[in-house]
Amino acid sequence: MPTPTGYLTASPYFAGIQPDTLNSLARQMVFRTFPANQIIFLEGDPCEGLWFIQTGRVKISKLNSEGVEHVMHILGEGNSFNDIAALDGGACPATATALSEVAAWLLPHDVLAAHLLQDSQLATNTIRLLATRVRGLVRQIEDLALYSVKVRLARFLLQQAENPALSGVGVTRATIAAHLASTPQTVSTLLRELENDGAIQFDRHHIYISDAERLRGIAAL
Repeated sequence: MPTPTGYLTASPYFAGIQPDTLNSLARQMVFRTFPANQIIFLEGDPCEGLWFIQTGRVKISKLNSEGVEHVMHILGEGNSFNDIAALDGGACPATATALSEVAAWLLPHDVLAAHLLQDSQLATNTIRLLATRVRGLVRQIEDLALYSVKVRLARFLLQQAENPALSGVGVTRATIAAHLASTPQTVSTLLRELENDGAIQFDRHHIYISDAERLRGIAAL
């Protein structure tokens, strides 16, 4: 059975946390695995706690009234998810699905809540991390409201180059389209346009950035 202690030290939640506190948290965490495409929890489910991905990729998504999926986040090794519900104890605000085989640690809500009351460093880390998440959501809303799908795709490709969680097993063209509030057909057309612009090269399985500066220009960065 793997142990989360060493892994937790790399998480922003636990930066600077005393070893005794870290070990106490680790002893109360639960290790779980999920095959690709398995739902980890549904929007509206009671919250079990805060999840940390050890290996694999997870998508966080919501469905509109017509059943169209929007992928809010694509997460990988070292990322946490279900933070809001884990902190306020409410229902899960979105659906989490394994994009690939996933191994993850669950920190129960009541354990997290108790340690937040006892450890000011953990509370400070949590506030800072949530503030970072809010800034990220604001940027995401700005992208959807202010920029075309082509600009959003260019930005996503630049993010892919920096974040391994955004590429690899399970991150299909359909997943990218759902993240960009578009369709796979539109994404395919725009990839061809970006290739014609000289910014990328691609085939069925791989996308290569051939001119990062040109792609940044298209991304309006």
